[in-house]
Amino acid sequence: MTATRTLGELRRSDEERFGAKSASLGELIGAEVPVPPGFALSAESYLAAVEGIDLSGPAEQCAHAVRSTAVPDPLRAEIAERYEELATETGDPRPPVAVRSSAIGEDSAEATFAGQQETFLWVRGVDEICEAARNCWASLYSHEAVSYRAEMAAEQAAPAMGVTIQLMVDAAVSGVMFTCNPVNGDPSTVAVNASWGLGLAVVGGEVTPDEYRVSKVTREVLHRSVGPKEIEYVPDPDGPGALKVHVRPDRRDVACLDEERLGELVEVSRRVERHFGGHQDIEWAIARGQPAGALGDLFMLQSRPVTAKPSKPNAAAGQGSAMERIWSTFGATGTPSK
Repeated sequence: MTATRTLGELRRSDEERFGAKSASLGELIGAEVPVPPGFALSAESYLAAVEGIDLSGPAEQCAHAVRSTAVPDPLRAEIAERYEELATETGDPRPPVAVRSSAIGEDSAEATFAGQQETFLWVRGVDEICEAARNCWASLYSHEAVSYRAEMAAEQAAPAMGVTIQLMVDAAVSGVMFTCNPVNGDPSTVAVNASWGLGLAVVGGEVTPDEYRVSKVTREVLHRSVGPKEIEYVPDPDGPGALKVHVRPDRRDVACLDEERLGELVEVSRRVERHFGGHQDIEWAIARGQPAGALGDLFMLQSRPVTAKPSKPNAAAGQGSAMERIWSTFGATGTPSK
């Protein structure tokens, strides 16, 4: 049984082998939603790598043991073959990829493990992908992940991890959208957050992003708030990871998205919601240097079910708390730069 598959080959039925993140991306590709290409490692590949390792001890000890294990030669050969396919497709001999944890049982309608496991950006080369995959596996034993599994009373006998390897998008703008109003649950609106560059600055609370609420029906912008976006993350020219840079003063208070772009996002959000049959929170990016508009440069990077119905607003409830909840679901703990 192969240890890897291209993302386009995956469907919901593969979630138990490859994890929800990879399976969801496969569903999006099958629905002809624009998604960067890539491939996935199965949970069996993780189990084969850690076979014979004692993982019954303290979390830190388990994480160290997993990080120290070698990627089995057959798996490394498959990773090399899949990576070569991406190189051929892109014309780049060492295309940059995001290596994301795709734990079995994460991102269900009842719970999300987002922010509990690792994501690594702008990874280049087979050796580097193998190292990032090991670190994703090891993040199963982070204190946060172990505590969350205990809190959710996860029933599986042992945790298991798939890994998503996805072509990196050099994001001019990135964000998330929620296919209902996160304050009152209104299904007729889409909530959008956006900032310059990669989403790390917002996930880390380093900027206040732009916030929008848009009608699904009329595409009317019902709420708009432009945040002071003083920093952004861009590819590190000297190696893997991302580099934090200052945004030019003349761009800091400029809206990231115009009405045409918001209309494109709303249209994609409706397609994703229809496909999955329920509200989704979706991570997206607009690529730098790609043909603009008509979805030529707009990519969906991730989609997961809304994990809980939003509560009704009260006098104390504000937009900030609701939108913070959206971004917190996409928290990534991967080191932004090398």
